[in-house]
Amino acid sequence: MGFGWQELLIILVIVALIFGTKKLRGIGSDLGGAVKGFKDSVSTAPLDSDGKDQESPAAEQHKTSDSTKD
Repeated sequence: MGFGWQELLIILVIVALIFGTKKLRGIGSDLGGAVKGFKDSVSTAPLDSDGKDQESPAAEQHKTSDSTKD
């Protein structure tokens, strides 16, 4: 049993009446910023003690296997 578009619309209207559109907009932007920060932190390479990027052993192995193909 899933929600149809009509039920979701009713829930959205009730939430908008309870919190107000300004509060919902703020919650949405905060949530979007948190997701963006999480994606950025996951996608960047970890730093070593010198502050330089470290490469994973898999990336290093991929580089060496590419250089042996030439």
